[in-house]
Parts: sequence; structure tokens; C-alpha cells
Amino acid sequence: MNEEIEFILDTTKEAMTNAIEHLEKELRSIRAGKATPAMLGTVMVDYYGSQTPLGQVANVNTPDPRTLSIQPWEKNMLQPIEKAIQIANLGLNPMNNGDIIMINVPPLTEERRKGLAKQAKSEAEHAKVGVRNARKDANNDIKKTDISDDMKKIAEDDVQKLTDTFVKKIDETFSVKEKEIMTV
Repeated sequence: MNEEIEFILDTTKEAMTNAIEHLEKELRSIRAGKATPAMLGTVMVDYYGSQTPLGQVANVNTPDPRTLSIQPWEKNMLQPIEKAIQIANLGLNPMNNGDIIMINVPPLTEERRKGLAKQAKSEAEHAKVGVRNARKDANNDIKKTDISDDMKKIAEDDVQKLTDTFVKKIDETFSVKEKEIMTV
């Protein structure tokens, strides 16, 4: 096969893989019934004037499935961490005991589970859009090449096969997350 076509296919596969990785990252931050440190992945703490991810200023652990414990590396960071969690609007209520911050994660209601499943579905749709955009870009690049029409058609078929494979992966990833969210 033509080197140019192989490059286009490799680039497309890389873009589609990035869409899947982004989806997995987003789904990790969606809560599914039990506490995980990833729930606090979006929390940014004011660390001496600069916004810093929580994981870079404290240890986040899960002592049990319903509790998160946050152990700051510096004691004077307790208040800023507590404030950052409240500002992040995650629906969590941090409790500061002077050494660590504890967060009790309440069980999800049926309504909240459905809302989280809808949010996960939305993230899956965004990933599919990313895959389809990669397909569109690849097909445009293929049309610009100076190879025979038959080779272009074969290359476009290969891009479509890639697209179908990645859309299937997205659907599988979403269904696993949806099951995890809806399980009581």
C-alpha cells in the first residue's frame, strides 16, 4: 500500500485511540456508587497562588467504599483543599479534623444514577463525534492524494472499518460504565 495512505491510516487510528482514552478518563471521573480517588480528579487547589491538581498537594485514599480521605502534604493546605472541594461543586461535603479531610460519599438515589448514566452517554457521544471527525479528516486527506480511484476507495473502506471498530469500543466502554452506575 502507498506510504501516504499508510500515514493517513496511522494518524486516523491515533486520533481515534485518543478519543477512546479521553472517554475513559471522563468516565473515571463519573461517580458510580463507590468512592474512588478519581472523583476528585478535577479539583484544583490554590497552592501558593497557582491552581494545582489536588493529587499534587495531597494523598487521596479510600479507606472504605463510602469514604475518601485526603492527607495534605502540608498542614496549612487543609483549608484551601476543603474550599477547593466545595468550589468544585461535586456534591461532596468535606470534614476537616485538623490532620486529614474526610468525605463521606452518600449512596446514589435512583434519579441521580439515571442522571449519571445520561452524563456517561453524553461523553460516549462526544467520543463518537471525535471518531467521526477523524474519519472525515482521513477521507479528505485520501481524496487529496494522487493515487488511483480504486486505491482511494480501498483506503476509504479501511478508514470506515477503523471507524466501525472504534465506535464499537466506545459502545462497549459505555455499557460497562452504565452497568456500573446502575448497579445498586
